[in-house]
Amino acid sequence: MSHHDVFNGDADGICALHQLRLAAPRDSQLVTGTKRDIELLARVAAQPGDSVTVLDVSLDRNRAGLLRLLAQGVAVEYFDHHFAGVIPRHAGLTAHIDPAPGECTSTIVDRHLRGRHRLWAIVAAFGDHLEPAAARLAQEAGLAQRQADLLRELGQAINYNAYGETEADLLLRPADLYRALQPFADPFDFVAGHDAPRRLGQARRDDLALAHGTPPVWHGDAGSVTVLPDAAWARRVQGEFANELAARAPERAHALLCQTKGGWRVSVRAPLARPRGADELCRRFPGGGGRAEAAGVDLLPREGLGEFIDAFARAFPAAP
Repeated sequence: MSHHDVFNGDADGICALHQLRLAAPRDSQLVTGTKRDIELLARVAAQPGDSVTVLDVSLDRNRAGLLRLLAQGVAVEYFDHHFAGVIPRHAGLTAHIDPAPGECTSTIVDRHLRGRHRLWAIVAAFGDHLEPAAARLAQEAGLAQRQADLLRELGQAINYNAYGETEADLLLRPADLYRALQPFADPFDFVAGHDAPRRLGQARRDDLALAHGTPPVWHGDAGSVTVLPDAAWARRVQGEFANELAARAPERAHALLCQTKGGWRVSVRAPLARPRGADELCRRFPGGGGRAEAAGVDLLPREGLGEFIDAFARAFPAAP
């Protein structure tokens, strides 16, 4: 019998798995990918009697793969904070799913482990742009401001590394980044003892500088839509640029589109002051989903840009 760890390649997925494996080490086959590589359970070649842990990918988007595994007699434990739809009732499934605003998969794992490896949950929450939750956990952990800032930078760097059309766009494959931090129980030791945080942090800053030179294609009273070019740096920085725009203008919604084969890859951020509606907007389009605060569309057809802008404007109208 073998075990499979299936996780999103962003900061939340990596840190959620790291917390679990620090608490309960086990050999496993890793299944992961870029931020938008969501339907991961289709790639799990498990046998009856095997077990699978799934972290930070939507159950709704993986429903077919999940039902296949359960029917084969595979035990599945599922941790996630995205829209799940109807959660199957099955003796082989243990679900820890909470889509409430302010939650990420790593905070769900943190509760499950009763805070045993909370510093990594703080890294993930900062990386997932959940500033209030991350700051609260940092305060509860007794961190000084400079320590919280260091974990914020680490979370942002890990999260930045997950964005790309394929792993060829990334500076480090997510599985390799997870293996790099795996020996470190303390994130401060990882920052001090490995060159990945410095390398990713500098690349993130360089890519953001390029993104800030791109004007929006649509600007309304309550939000804006920006189209980034067809370039590896743009695909890498899309999510982080959306997060930065949201932090700078918390009353406004933001959409970032990046050119890709056949259309656009979309990232949406609801206003931080009213963190809702991003998932509902994106689910109107095939391949769309996410959470109330932040969501995306995997592939918007090139001719669908005007339709998306209209839907975006309706989803985030100006305040009365």
